Amino acid sequence: MQPIRTDTVEDYRRKAKVMKALGHPSRLMIVDELSRGERCVCDLTALVGHDMSTVSKHLSVLREAGIVVDDKRGLQVFYRLKVPCVLNFFKCVDAVLAAK
Repeated sequence: MQPIRTDTVEDYRRKAKVMKALGHPSRLMIVDELSRGERCVCDLTALVGHDMSTVSKHLSVLREAGIVVDDKRGLQVFYRLKVPCVLNFFKCVDAVLAAK
């Protein structure tokens, strides 16, 4: 007997949006860095090696997907993980790669 599916097509679209947001090396680096605590855009720019506007676009994608939240303090914006369990995804990906 197969389990009854309760997810709707919209649920799968929302899940795909989160996975798509994680589907870029720079965004993965940002999420990994934010696992260590909040960072300002300037710190993330230095880490990723792109200009501030490119990093801001990556952060926007992550924010729209619900992965990060921002906090503006004066002229700086700080980011942190909204839901740290996203790091479980990293462990799963590592397991898939190790099983190849």
